[in-house]
Amino acid sequence: MRKGAITRESVLKAVVEHDDLGREAFLSKYGFGGARSYVLVHEGREYDSKAIAGVAHKWAQGRALVPGEFSGGKDHAAAWLKRLGFQVKAVKNPDWARDEIILACHLAMMNDWKGLDTQDSRVIELSALLQLLPIHADADRNDKFRNPNGVARKTFDIATRHPAYRGKPTNGGALDVEVLHQFLARPEQMTEVARLIREGITTGELQDLTQPDDEELDDDFGAPEGRLLLRRHRARERNKGLRKRKIDSVLRKGGSLACEACGFDFEEVYGERGAGYVECHHVVPLHEAGEGTTKLSDLALICANCHRMIHRRAPWPTPKELRASIEHRRYTGTTGSVGQQRGKPTERAVGQKDQP
Repeated sequence: MRKGAITRESVLKAVVEHDDLGREAFLSKYGFGGARSYVLVHEGREYDSKAIAGVAHKWAQGRALVPGEFSGGKDHAAAWLKRLGFQVKAVKNPDWARDEIILACHLAMMNDWKGLDTQDSRVIELSALLQLLPIHADADRNDKFRNPNGVARKTFDIATRHPAYRGKPTNGGALDVEVLHQFLARPEQMTEVARLIREGITTGELQDLTQPDDEELDDDFGAPEGRLLLRRHRARERNKGLRKRKIDSVLRKGGSLACEACGFDFEEVYGERGAGYVECHHVVPLHEAGEGTTKLSDLALICANCHRMIHRRAPWPTPKELRASIEHRRYTGTTGSVGQQRGKPTERAVGQKDQP
């Protein structure tokens, strides 16, 4: 029996059985608990999605799945039901993303680090804006997603973690505190970040950046400015037209396609296979890279390893700063130095894990 091989008809039969037995008896009969992540919405009623999907297997394949065989989340039950055209709704809203907290933190800062009431027009405006951010999928949101009450509560979570606050802090997460301290340390920069996020959503630029790009934005991509501005940064780096123009510009001036940080040259090492290959890094900081045309001078040619190292932890070094660090470690004999002369990679450089 293949898990997930259910049909719309088998799901509807499970729904009928649920209605005949009643929710508690249905869950008890098959050993399921109440839904914790998603519910199935059918004809105005809500059903425990995992239980329905599990029992649908009985009608489709002769045996119901037991709870331990699959999950009720978006990878199993919720995905199966959505694939069959059913409406699936999140039980609780997703945790606040850094981008959302940045906007809420900026609002609290503009209110002298005090929380705001639900009826405040600024809270209502931010609530509407947060619902436009392309961070959380529709299926992961419920009817209360980032409503004014939730937004107001988040401003208090932030304000009561301010160092000057003397009362008992409200509930909040570590990310609230982290973003708060970024605002306290760099208020002008983080204010500009908030402005760029707002501007990008209002103009539609950030909404057009698709979510799948996040698959590569793992924990090794450190960006205090949030995921949306990082998506835009990566999209600009991957612009094939800009990359080609940058490469052509360098070659016309008699330059090579060696990495501007470590000197690695793909063609020198890989021959014809590496000819013309190098990555582009957008050197303008996220909080400064607003809308407008990307200039060739904004781009640096860089190898895959150095590109990863630049993005790994904020603040991002420039290629020049990374090169200085590499050369310092090389010439002082620091353990773990790059192990390659500029433009003349050693065998260790060739075998580095992240090189294509």
